[in-house]
Amino acid sequence: MNRLSPEPLRPAEIGLKKHQLPPWNHGYAALEPCIDARTMMVHHGLHHGAYVEKLNAALEQFPDLRRASALWLLCNLVKVPREIRAAVHHNAGGHVNHSMFWRAMKPGAAGEPAGALREALDRGFGSLAKFKTRFEEAGAQLFGSGWVWLARTRQRGGTLEVLTTSGHDHPMMRHRFPILLNDVWEHAYYLHYQSRRADYLKAWWSVVDWTEAARLFDLSDNSAEELWEAEGGAARAASE
Repeated sequence: MNRLSPEPLRPAEIGLKKHQLPPWNHGYAALEPCIDARTMMVHHGLHHGAYVEKLNAALEQFPDLRRASALWLLCNLVKVPREIRAAVHHNAGGHVNHSMFWRAMKPGAAGEPAGALREALDRGFGSLAKFKTRFEEAGAQLFGSGWVWLARTRQRGGTLEVLTTSGHDHPMMRHRFPILLNDVWEHAYYLHYQSRRADYLKAWWSVVDWTEAARLFDLSDNSAEELWEAEGGAARAASE
């Protein structure tokens, strides 16, 4: 089972299931002062919870789709009936992205990346500091709601890049493997930072779980074609 999303990527030959809200096991105040308890409670319990509830509701009358993972649905929207496609796009994306977002953070995570990920960041951006600056700038400049990502391109020896997505789109929809993400929808920061998105982006480094980012970087090794068949196959299928 891949840990990129709570469920396997491809449709599974299992009984009908409902998507579940993944737990936040650290307590809603655990990321303070970067992210306050009220924001975490609203963000995780209400916003993410609503995406899960609405995704399940949209799929209720489509048992074949209820065998699919949320990521498979997001990357194969052409296979989703038109009458529920918009709802699945928004809510499957919200579910997948937020599930990854919670794992991207942990209490007391101050530190820096090491090993292969650090070397790749230094090689791709010049230094860790330059990467952080580019990531913050991309997130601050994104118009409206969306996400800012560190992702890896698919080609052999794939390179790291910073990209943004609007709404709840996902890098695999662009043939990119996600390594790290930050949520720049207003509900992620507005209660504490108001309109100061740039301050939120800068403060967020204090809670980044670089161990999890390094794990995803290791999984993204583009020399392993079978990985991309497993993790990226659905994304390619969406454009075929």
